[in-house]
Amino acid sequence: MKIRFIKLGNGGGWEMSCIENDNTIRLGYKSHLHEECLNGNWDSVRKFWLEHRNGNQGVASRDIKQIRDFYELAESDIWITFYKRMMYWCHAQKDVLELGDGSRIRRVIGTWRCEDQNGFTLAIENIDGRVTKVQGFQGTICDVNLPEYICRKINGQLQPEVEATKESLHKLKANIENLIRGLWWQDFELLIDLIFAKSGWQRISVLGKTEKDIDLDIFSPVTQKRAFVQVKSSTSCLQIHEYYNSFIQYKQYDEMYFVFHSASFSIEDVDIKDTRFHLWDVARIAELVVHAGLIDWLITKRT
Repeated sequence: MKIRFIKLGNGGGWEMSCIENDNTIRLGYKSHLHEECLNGNWDSVRKFWLEHRNGNQGVASRDIKQIRDFYELAESDIWITFYKRMMYWCHAQKDVLELGDGSRIRRVIGTWRCEDQNGFTLAIENIDGRVTKVQGFQGTICDVNLPEYICRKINGQLQPEVEATKESLHKLKANIENLIRGLWWQDFELLIDLIFAKSGWQRISVLGKTEKDIDLDIFSPVTQKRAFVQVKSSTSCLQIHEYYNSFIQYKQYDEMYFVFHSASFSIEDVDIKDTRFHLWDVARIAELVVHAGLIDWLITKRT
């Protein structure tokens, strides 16, 4: 199976029509040699493009390669392009049709797709730069780097090194959860304070000793929101609902975070629909420890 990148029109001028309306791939190398291309008479085609390129063998050869790919690639081969910051892909029917303006099309089998086989969007920011750099190609059709990577991406399969790393990360988070559960309660509160600070929140005050409902009073300069945080080593559903009922009495706060590491219930058992209320269990805290770069702090504290 071959994979080719195709630029749909000069400056992407055919992208919308090909992808959103017509479901086609389109070639702009216009000449009177459509039948010769269909019949594989590439010597005649080469002669025409060599004359058109003023005898430049290299440029003419590149022209022919692109035209032949458009006419000869099989229906099982894959075409990709980039549109609205997503990678689109398709298979194309074998038949090549000539339009009135001299351009040629192949109809897409099904539709252009910007999702993998599992339905996840193929956003450009999640694709290897060695693939996306092909957008700078000055011609129309070219080979792509990392074809096996692209196949896995389209099929929704993890790259082997990514899968191995995710497995290691899963084990790391499980170990971090165990370290968190073993923290002294004051160290646990300090860890939560550090997570918020690393996330850009500014601590206004620590109220745990003077205000029974609130452990941390924090403010986000980015969102201009104020929140209070309640931290518990262990808790119950009843206790969480009691603190939430206290939160709704405080009109000066925009959000509430209830943070704990041990409980005898599932987090799904907490039936609070308020989007201002955030519940962090030990799994969520472990993720944030990784993201905030606090692994060394946690290891040192437990050593």
